[in-house]
Amino acid sequence: MNEMTKLSIKDFETDQEVRWCPGCGDYAILKAVQRTMPELGVRPENVVFVSGIGCSSRFPYYMETYGFHTIHGRAPAVATGVKLANPELDVWIITGDGDALSIGGNHTMHVLRRNLDCQILLFNNEIYGLTKGQYSPTSRVGTQSPSTPFGSVDRPARPCAFALGSGARFVARAYDVSKQLPDVLKAAHAHKGASFVEVFQNCIVYNKDVFADFTEKKNADVGQLWLEDGKPMLYDKGTKGLRLNLDHLHLEVVDVVDGDWEAAGVLVHDVRNRAVAHMLVEMPFGAFPMALGVLYNDPAPTFDSAVVEQNKATAQGKVADLQKLVSKGQTWTVGKQPEPA
Repeated sequence: MNEMTKLSIKDFETDQEVRWCPGCGDYAILKAVQRTMPELGVRPENVVFVSGIGCSSRFPYYMETYGFHTIHGRAPAVATGVKLANPELDVWIITGDGDALSIGGNHTMHVLRRNLDCQILLFNNEIYGLTKGQYSPTSRVGTQSPSTPFGSVDRPARPCAFALGSGARFVARAYDVSKQLPDVLKAAHAHKGASFVEVFQNCIVYNKDVFADFTEKKNADVGQLWLEDGKPMLYDKGTKGLRLNLDHLHLEVVDVVDGDWEAAGVLVHDVRNRAVAHMLVEMPFGAFPMALGVLYNDPAPTFDSAVVEQNKATAQGKVADLQKLVSKGQTWTVGKQPEPA
């Protein structure tokens, strides 16, 4: 396959039977990724998908690229090794709310803090699907499951708030069947550094329609706020918007009359404003819409580029000599022990 070959979705589909529960949101996410890849200008042989454990982690089997199906919560560690070994590779991390925020919370935090150049897709269905429906770190208070038969009393983690708090430089949200998901994926890929994308995903068996209040078509107008850099934060067909209350420094919903959003004081989205991004991910749904799209995008130097530069500087003027390296420092000669007296 040469550089001039025009790729299509078929070039990123494998011959493996896709095995998720019928109706699972993972199918839609897989198709969105496969459909987007040819538009990114990447070659399958230069792409690596790394996953941990969970329903989402079957993903590498279904992508005609390189892939690693690793261990629970450790996909970021493996992805870091892959990127440092070959910085030219395009690395994607596929994970779930349990994999990334429970056993893998530590690893997720550090890959974001280091700002490894990769794309992280966190499939959030607010439940442990693979292990039969136990509550997860993102499950809502009151969620009934085999592990919380009387309802969860845990306060759920907010993946995007976690990402921002860990130092992520790109944070976005979408949902499995949204038409805008490919655009979010493109923006994540264009960002140089760790791109964190939370994808709300419907678990048809154990947590069906948990996001229906904003994902269903009948609820989309009032339930979704799609953010665009430099555009006012409007929703509900432009009749409502978000304003920053300067007295109390919090967001509030305002009515927009006759399309005059400026008179209503509606905020214009600035993807570089970290403080407002925090406010957007913390908005309680119901009183506010669900903020979707690119919430924050402010590139910074990447971990892998820093390592490459450091290695280059360290090797300057030196000749590789493995034997000399092995022999360097203290050595011991192991001989026969003296006989006891």
